[in-house]
Amino acid sequence: MGPEPAAPRPSADLLRVLTCGSVDDGKSTLIGRLLHDSDLLYEDHLAAVRKDSATTGHAGGQVDLALLADGLVAEREQGITIDVAHLYFSTPRRSFIIADTPGHEQYTRNMVTGASTSELAVILVDAARGITTQTRRHSLIVNLLGISSVVVAVNKMDLVEYREDRFESIASAVRELAAALGLPDPVCIPVSAHHGDGVVEPGANMGWYDGPCLMEHLEQADAAVHAAGASGIVGGRLRLPVQLVIRPDHRFRGFAGTVCEGTLRAGDRVRVEPSGRTTAITRIVTFDGDLEEASTGRSVVVTTSDEIDIGRGDVIVDPAHPPQRARLVTATIVWMAEADLVVGREYLLAQGGQTMSCRVAEVMGRLDVDALESVPAAAVRLNDIATVTVRTDAELIFDPYAQNRTTGSFILIERSSNATVAAGMIEAAAPAAAWEAVPGATLERQRSSISGAERAARLGQRPATVLLTGLTGAGKSTIASALERELFERGRTTVRLDGENMRLGVSRDLGFSSRDRSENVRRTAELARLVNDQGLIAIAALVAPSAAVRERARELIGTDRFVEVFLDPPLEVCRARDRAGLYEAAERGEIRQFPPVSAPYDKPADADLVLDTSRLDVDACVRAITAWLEAGGFIGAAETPEP
Repeated sequence: MGPEPAAPRPSADLLRVLTCGSVDDGKSTLIGRLLHDSDLLYEDHLAAVRKDSATTGHAGGQVDLALLADGLVAEREQGITIDVAHLYFSTPRRSFIIADTPGHEQYTRNMVTGASTSELAVILVDAARGITTQTRRHSLIVNLLGISSVVVAVNKMDLVEYREDRFESIASAVRELAAALGLPDPVCIPVSAHHGDGVVEPGANMGWYDGPCLMEHLEQADAAVHAAGASGIVGGRLRLPVQLVIRPDHRFRGFAGTVCEGTLRAGDRVRVEPSGRTTAITRIVTFDGDLEEASTGRSVVVTTSDEIDIGRGDVIVDPAHPPQRARLVTATIVWMAEADLVVGREYLLAQGGQTMSCRVAEVMGRLDVDALESVPAAAVRLNDIATVTVRTDAELIFDPYAQNRTTGSFILIERSSNATVAAGMIEAAAPAAAWEAVPGATLERQRSSISGAERAARLGQRPATVLLTGLTGAGKSTIASALERELFERGRTTVRLDGENMRLGVSRDLGFSSRDRSENVRRTAELARLVNDQGLIAIAALVAPSAAVRERARELIGTDRFVEVFLDPPLEVCRARDRAGLYEAAERGEIRQFPPVSAPYDKPADADLVLDTSRLDVDACVRAITAWLEAGGFIGAAETPEP
């Protein structure tokens, strides 16, 4: 039994369709069959395909319909899709733009590009192989990109003798996968793209299936409108991002853009973000003349009743439903660059007409395609899908991606090369981390009546914070204890803030997620600053795996009194010193947030001191640190005993 056909749609409809699936599932052949059996090919085009089939085809001497979609020479030679091919065609009922995307994992970024504007997805499953990892990956991306209308074409039914039980088994597995992802039940259609069964005509081999053919379903499917509130300002939301200011002369000033949500009408009161100024729409101008209203998807130029400042990147909205504003957001990104993501590096973020500097502040996890869950990420690499927090230099005007695909999406750009490195989908404004929290307005930092110079004279030292960072087993606590003893013997006054002691007291409520590790470093830095303000030397021993968080600690304490010491023995040395077996437990999956096995560790790029504790003993490391403190004027040189 198949799904009931939907009600007929008007011929003016345009449907953007994505096709995806594992390598060699027959996507290009399916598209070719749609065109061929619908009589949508010119004779000269079909003749060219027949000719090419003899030299580069993979259809066993028959016409290779996949060549209609595979345009690149490399694709035709290998019989695979590499780039995204867009095909445009129309039937009496509907017009189509089909994006044929590659199946290889290495081309996931291409698939994301094709999916970004699609309204309906056709996911192919090989009837002989069933669901694969790429099926899961593509279903996941379809879900992430908000495509709620999904068709699963179970292809190559001829290879399983058109068996109903095989189709039902795959359809059941597909529904389970959709439920796990939170997708609506997909429509499952059995087809044989090679022979044409179930594509445009039912064929004679699947009498047990009484649902629509693929083309019939595509012509009638009611693809979900991605932008919510398309009913207009009354009871809905309006979003018109401004892409261009048009001013041909002093008599006309218009603002061009595409309505990405809602309906705009001449005379409506609107609000302009981020300024918050309100005005009225006087005209809605198009190439074909003025309109009384414009709805989702319509490109227009609007004029306003007031001369207010509106520029590229602004968003025209209805006053009752303003977008969100934040400088810290959580988002899902698909990494598209050969080089790994660098936490804390400055990228450009482009969203609508806005472009601003940003940094990825934290990688919260990477999506495991097989387990369909987020796992800790030691790195974010090409084609990875990860959840991150992004901090922007300017206020970002946005809606969650689930509400609006235009105002909820962005791309990250590498500043030096101007290359796009990631596509992102905003989930929400991130809760203000303690680093960004603003104290109550009535609070005021109390100043001491004792000056720093007075404390230095009394204690015989200048305050500093020595941060010992490195992997478990690097020797942080051992060297911190020995440094404390050495400075005590010299008559210096110190406070040791060991990571384990912090977690047994001040940070006992924290776990070991990247967010909790960040908070532990912040609390340690706040204590170190208070200690430094009293003229004392703080010695902190922490893993502190995030370079961005260590930099925040430096800023909080003060660059002039912060010393970063990186203990850097080889990893195998750290493992050999690990008597508790933490590295092995992490590799078994028993510890999920353990750098560098199941969580990242950012090696300091510009530490004040780098000490290889596999070559230097404890005394040598302490001498190196005290020498640095002497050179910086924090402590006096050790007195040489008289002979």
